Amino acid sequence: MTAEKALPLGNGKAAEEARESEVLSGGGGGGGGAVSARDKRDKAVHERGHWNNKVEFVLSVAGEIIGLGNVWRFPYLCYKNGGGAFLIPYVVFFICCGIPVFFLETALGQFTSEGGITCWRKVCPLFEGIGYATQVIEAHLNVYYIIILAWAIFYLSNCFATELPWATCGHEWNTENCVEFQKLNATNHSHVSLQNATSPVMEFWERRVLAISDGIEHIGDLRWELALCLLAAWTICYFCIWKGTKSTGKVVYVTATFPYVMLLILLIRGVTLPGASEGVKFYLYPDLSRLSDPQVWVDAGTQIFFSYAICLGCLTALGSYNNYNNNCYRDCIMLCCLNSGTSFVAGFAIFSVLGFMAYEQGVPIAEVAESGPGLAFIAYPKAVTMMPLSPLWATLFFMMLIFLGLDSQFVCVESLVTAVVDMYPKVFRRGYRRELLILALSVTSYFLGLVMLTEGGMYIFQLFDSYAASGMCLLFVAIFECICIGWVYGHLHFLPGQIQAPQVQQRVHLPRLGLRHRLAHGPVLHALHPGLGLHQGVEDRGDTAREIPQVDDPQRRPENAGHAWGRPTDGGG
Repeated sequence: MTAEKALPLGNGKAAEEARESEVLSGGGGGGGGAVSARDKRDKAVHERGHWNNKVEFVLSVAGEIIGLGNVWRFPYLCYKNGGGAFLIPYVVFFICCGIPVFFLETALGQFTSEGGITCWRKVCPLFEGIGYATQVIEAHLNVYYIIILAWAIFYLSNCFATELPWATCGHEWNTENCVEFQKLNATNHSHVSLQNATSPVMEFWERRVLAISDGIEHIGDLRWELALCLLAAWTICYFCIWKGTKSTGKVVYVTATFPYVMLLILLIRGVTLPGASEGVKFYLYPDLSRLSDPQVWVDAGTQIFFSYAICLGCLTALGSYNNYNNNCYRDCIMLCCLNSGTSFVAGFAIFSVLGFMAYEQGVPIAEVAESGPGLAFIAYPKAVTMMPLSPLWATLFFMMLIFLGLDSQFVCVESLVTAVVDMYPKVFRRGYRRELLILALSVTSYFLGLVMLTEGGMYIFQLFDSYAASGMCLLFVAIFECICIGWVYGHLHFLPGQIQAPQVQQRVHLPRLGLRHRLAHGPVLHALHPGLGLHQGVEDRGDTAREIPQVDDPQRRPENAGHAWGRPTDGGG
């Protein structure tokens, strides 16, 4: 008689996993046929995975948070809301909201090693709805954000010509009101009224790219060329993340760094153009009277929340692949500064070119400044038509847009996949089920996004852009995140590092994350932003993970732990 292997007792989950491992190995008694190697691979639960090094994590987060909003939204908001004066409310929200919530979400993911939903289940099951809310927002973002990439790919495909198609009139999509303003002279006045005149770049955008209808009630036909561009964008996105951190960690070496090369080239070119100094002055000249306008502060807060990708579950998912003892506090400070610094520098690159365009046309800069898609697909393309070698500069600009949007897009999709897989690990961590899940999400999002590529799709896109993943919904989630950690779970529980997971009778100690800042020791900051004080009182016990104490160990219970748990010892008085 063959003796059976002893299986772990007492822990039902461990025993179940051990029995499953025994079955997969073909053991458990004499005579049973061995399971084939392929069956073992298909039935085995894959490891969750982790970053190979810190650089992959930093580049992934940088690629996520540094996106299109840094290039086309921040510079416009800066000039619109008082120039340099706008930096005052921006810095206030940067310190009081951006960094704390950014750190809270990243540390929460690293702490629990879970995705955007199950991390809240471990901390406080009552607030698991926060995770679902973030994923709903993220699902909407995945559908509409990639539409911008489809537009950029379409523009890029039209850059490989000796003359840009939006530089001149005379094309089949142009109207009789089309006027090349840089060539406008007195002879044109008798043929077309300046009040009704439109530029070729505007007609290319509205009539060639969008073929925009009269309103949202007229959806119209699908723009098949844009549909192919969207398909290309989703295909690239899929293959960037289909192997999880193994593929994502390698792709970001290119997608997160290449935009900086393009931005530097465009910055150098922009500041050397005539009229660039006026554009920079217009960008930064402070108007302190604007600080009394509440809308300025609302715009600053909204920009921080959107640009830092907080309340989307992305930071939690990316942080969950970190090593348990990674110094994420230092990483978060560095990444936040990098994000805001990139926005600030991008303003110089954009407004130097807008200053040049205003100089060439002899009009105020306010008339050429645009925000959002208007800046990327109207103002800047119009400016490059006035430069020598315009196809080259247009190619570099749209390549920068594509790379900026691409890594933000595939990291968001990866975060959504991580949340689903962590909810059902035994279902999706077998065989190629994770890859099939990514494929299903990509195909579904692609077909949902096609409605935004119709003749009336621009109106639907604007609805998503205004309400789906920005403004009040992000603020709403952020408030509940702070309430959950700071008041319900309790920052004093989170500080010394105990987390009582449901149905797991043990306390897991928080790793040494490197927090050594006195700002985190203020009770007011704790009350407002628990993310700043997650690790106050964590003792320096080396870089290794702490021992996991059992609940029934009387020496490690909170009431017997002394000052390490934030309370005096029994004999201390």
